[in-house]
Amino acid sequence: MKISELVKKTHVSKETIHYYVREGLVYKPKKPGKNVAIYDERCIDQIKTIKRLQDNYFLPLSVIKKVIKKHRTKPDAEQLSFEVLSEFIKPIDYFLASEIAGREAFRKETGLGRKWLAKMEEWGVITPTGKNGNLVYSQDDVIIGRLIMEMDRTGYGPKDGTDPEDLRRITDFIRDYIINAQQSLFQARGRELPLEELKEKQVKIREIMSLFFYHIYRKLVWKRTEYIENVRN
Repeated sequence: MKISELVKKTHVSKETIHYYVREGLVYKPKKPGKNVAIYDERCIDQIKTIKRLQDNYFLPLSVIKKVIKKHRTKPDAEQLSFEVLSEFIKPIDYFLASEIAGREAFRKETGLGRKWLAKMEEWGVITPTGKNGNLVYSQDDVIIGRLIMEMDRTGYGPKDGTDPEDLRRITDFIRDYIINAQQSLFQARGRELPLEELKEKQVKIREIMSLFFYHIYRKLVWKRTEYIENVRN
């Protein structure tokens, strides 16, 4: 594609794209003619990744250059994983009020249809609370709603043969685990710990276990993928 098309698709100026190329952040275009430069489709993803790292992680270009360089040495699957994370895990969201009031506002923010929003609420996957006569959706609910839409776009939805009730079963399993784990913690130490210390401990456990679930899922999926590839070969 020509640079004019790249500018249109990325909303980044021509001068900035030239700078990214000079700095090695974006692949150099092919030069079929003296005044003609053709950019690879991958340049779109590269520029979007740079912008996400700037906007979501507040990284300077000098650091982004190192991240991009290391990123390019990873396998394709790892690169895709990085792109998904940089899109959905945005540190700035944790500093800004991001609750959504009302179902229609939530649907507009996430793209989730009425039918599936009703199902997700029925199954306890998305759990709004009542405040001042309104249904209020938490920041986590908003991210979950967006991820459900992304699953469908990626090929992990009902039309692809996936049972949507898997989301209910996963949520039920995690909910039961959390209830049992918190009860065990409270029975073992909760009565003797000051309330503030107990809250702090629960927050740390929450973040540690979130990372544990994330990485155990990743690890098991990679192993299963390797097994399928070996069988096919």
